Formats: sequence, structure tokens, C-alpha cells
Amino acid sequence: MLSRRIIPCLDVREGRTTKGIKFKNNVDIGDPVEMAKLYYEQGADEIVFYDITASHEKRDIMIDVVRRVAETIFIPFSVGGGIRTVDDMRAVLLAGAEKVSVNSAAVKNPEIIRQGAEAFGNQCVVLGMDVKQVEVSDTIPSGYEIVINGGRKHMGMDAVQWALKAQELGAGEICLNSIDADGMKTGYEVNLTRLISETVDIPVIASGGAGEPEHLREVLTDGKADAALIASMVHYGDYTVPGIKEYLQNAGVKVRNRW
Repeated sequence: MLSRRIIPCLDVREGRTTKGIKFKNNVDIGDPVEMAKLYYEQGADEIVFYDITASHEKRDIMIDVVRRVAETIFIPFSVGGGIRTVDDMRAVLLAGAEKVSVNSAAVKNPEIIRQGAEAFGNQCVVLGMDVKQVEVSDTIPSGYEIVINGGRKHMGMDAVQWALKAQELGAGEICLNSIDADGMKTGYEVNLTRLISETVDIPVIASGGAGEPEHLREVLTDGKADAALIASMVHYGDYTVPGIKEYLQNAGVKVRNRW
């Protein structure tokens, strides 16, 4: 059995780490470079960096911050937000990231997944999915709809169908974020996570809703996720990466304690 990954997520706006609830009411919580270094030293398996307003503001990602983070940590580093072309992907990878995450741009132009996979390999391309629960319909048979631009725009696309299409196009991993659970600290959307995990053959990272270690245990077992993204629970000092890993290990979830 592969070790489950614990991945701190840094949502960045105007060069600072920020956190909100359901992508709203964001507050400044620190310097992304310093925070990435802390989590790296604590034993995080990866770091995820999202420039959360780049797509909505139709601007490029902040490459200088990406470069500074990449120079500071020595674990896999995934970057998303404002990546619209293969050239954008190349710039982020050359700045030191191991993976690029495409979300809104991939919904608008699915071919960017194929282009990125062909240029850099499937392992470099992560599909970011922001998902909201809706009424079941002919268009959304799973009851989970894709939304983009930080949850601002509903796309009329079924999340399960989109996950399958992205896998076929060459995505090497899915980062699955529940808009309904995001920032609530009441637990991941386990049903959604299990649904996507059972549908695709590529790794699924659960995102949105972690508030305590038990939430990670639940999504990594019942939700069948391969990894779990964490933010608020470590950003505010309620828990630490080593503490979370110790809890999971004691609960029978295999984690990597040391590199």
C-alpha cells in the first residue's frame, strides 16, 4: 500500500498567503515562502501553491513568488492559478515547480491538458476541480457541478464526466476541491471524493473542509483519496504536520514520516 500524502496548500493573493471560507472573506495569514519552509521542515510530503485571483483577474501567475518558494523547499511543489497556455506551464516549471495545476483554463480549453502532458509528461499535469453539489439533472447526473473562477461561475458540466475526460486527455492527478466544504473545517466532502476516486485510475487529492486529523483519516479511507490537502488547520496553528501524521499512523493509515 502506498503512503498517503499530506499536502499543505498556500492560497496566495498579492504575494501573501490568504484564507477564506468558500473562497470569500479572505484574510492575510502570512508570507508564502516562510510558510512553505515551515511545512517542508515539519515533514510535509508536498506543497501546493494557488494564485487564487489570477484566473478571475485574467493575469499571469506571480512567478517571482514561485521561484522563491522553489528555492526554499526540496519536496514536490505544485503551482496553479493563471496558467492558460503551455508557455505558462513551461515558465512555472522552469521557476522550480514539479507540477502545474490547471483548472479554469482546462474547462475552457481541455486541449491544454493534452498539450501539457505531451510537452512535460502526465506526471507534471494536475487537474484542479472546483465542485459544487447541485440538483441531479440530465446535464449533471452525479449531482456535482464544475465551477470555475474561484467558484464564481457555474459551467453546467458534470464533475464525474469531466474527471474521466481529463484523465483521457492526459492529466496525471486530480486535486478535487469541494466549494461547499472549503474553509468550513467540518470535514471533506467524502461522498464526492469517493465517487471521483472510484471513477478514475489516477491519484485523487482531497481538498476543502479539513478541520481536525479525523477528517483526513476519513477521506483517506472512506473517501479513497490518495492524498489530502490541508490549510486552515495548520495555518492557524491548531495542528502540525507531524501531529497529523502521528494521528493517522496510529489510526492505521500509512504515511511517510521521513524522506
